Amino acid sequence: MGNVTGTVAAKFAFFPPEPPTYDVFREEDGRVVFSGVSADKNVDVHILETKPGNKIVATFWKHPFARFTFLYSHGNAADLGQMQDLFVELRAHLRVNIMSYDYSGYGASTGKPSEFNTYYDIEAVYNCLKSEYGVKQEDLILYGQSVGSGPTLHLASKLQKLRGVVLHSAILSGIRVLYPVKMTFWFDIFKNIDKIRHVNCPVFVIHGTNDDIVDWSHGKRLWELSREKYDPLWVKGGGHCNLETFPEYIKYMRKFLNAMEKLSLTNQTNKPLTQTTSITESRNNKCLRFGKK
Repeated sequence: MGNVTGTVAAKFAFFPPEPPTYDVFREEDGRVVFSGVSADKNVDVHILETKPGNKIVATFWKHPFARFTFLYSHGNAADLGQMQDLFVELRAHLRVNIMSYDYSGYGASTGKPSEFNTYYDIEAVYNCLKSEYGVKQEDLILYGQSVGSGPTLHLASKLQKLRGVVLHSAILSGIRVLYPVKMTFWFDIFKNIDKIRHVNCPVFVIHGTNDDIVDWSHGKRLWELSREKYDPLWVKGGGHCNLETFPEYIKYMRKFLNAMEKLSLTNQTNKPLTQTTSITESRNNKCLRFGKK
């Protein structure tokens, strides 16, 4: 039973878009170019080698007056080509840099998708942020959407000076999405329920109350287990892949960032915001699907 269940969870955790929605190529001057992105988008493209030797694609969306940098781990049924519009809007609305990447086997990244490859992937991206851009932990916010909460909490549990973590439609573990088990099995994947206890920075949890793929209980339990809780956002009527389309999303994201900005100066949280801002729906922003194509 254990081996079968573990295999099922691993199989259902990854749905890279086929074919990939973008290409990368090198210009004559050696720069890596991402198809569909013009120069005025202010984005750098990297091809990074991971510890096992896979070559993964990462994009760094720059804001000239960024207050923080996001390291964004997307859901399992998307690649970077489908996320471009969302990153452009988040960068503008939130005044942040955004570094994102495609997992091994996704988009133009080589290798095969697996739990441990996602860990090597995010470590390579984090090393790029440090070496290429001089980003410090104190200025970094890790953002994990759906399955992306796995590599996010893997890295967050190892870094002691992060500014914050955002968990968006996150999972407790792979098996728990499929079965309501009460204990963690050795063959489970993305054991977020255990790793969240080792995160030493504010954790902002966002989850839809009508999520029919990853039940709302996952988000609630992750928030309960967080050592440094930030007020969660439970999006009433929100599903699994549409939370960015609700006005509350951008409002509370901005509120969280303002609080993190003030925390860096006074070690206090910010007062609630009253301004509401909507964000354009990104139709191609797919995230997580278990057992469905």
